[in-house]
Amino acid sequence: MNQMLQDQDVQASQVQIPQAESAPDTPANPPAPEHPHFAKPQRVAFVQSSWHREVVEECRISFLKEIEARHITNVDVFEVPGSFEIPLHAQLLAKTRRYTAIVAAGLVVDGGIYRHEFVADTVIKALMDVQLRTEVPVFSAVLTPQQFHETEVHYEFFRKHFVIKGIEVAEACANTLLSLERLRGQVAAGIPG
Repeated sequence: MNQMLQDQDVQASQVQIPQAESAPDTPANPPAPEHPHFAKPQRVAFVQSSWHREVVEECRISFLKEIEARHITNVDVFEVPGSFEIPLHAQLLAKTRRYTAIVAAGLVVDGGIYRHEFVADTVIKALMDVQLRTEVPVFSAVLTPQQFHETEVHYEFFRKHFVIKGIEVAEACANTLLSLERLRGQVAAGIPG
């Protein structure tokens, strides 16, 4: 069977596939997507834990780049010791009414002394409570991997993963703020939903 796969691979590699010629006006990179603009300026707080900073900061970096592409340029960054401290900080920031959204980023790992699932569960529930109590949307990029070992392989894997999470949380934040802006405008105008 292995020989058959190798023979097919050789045959496939010998087949010449003509490549489509690109039009001379086609750019090498596709244009950046156009994101909708907001009616009012938005201000976002980004709360990051300093525990495993070299991993978590990848989320902040990609978030800031993506959120700017989505026309949100007022972002204040706050750092707390660990993920457990994020909810209180988020609540105090929400109560100021300066922010239209709050984003949390952290990495909760199994330290062997306590069950990290309890910490992660507590943090996520507390962030949900903050947004429901204050009506300021709170987004979580607080991750709890099943396994995290302090090896370069795991650090590199989670750095890359946090880049993706930063983009995803920026998209979720911007889309939610646009939706809330429309909804609040309809409510103010007396338009039934």
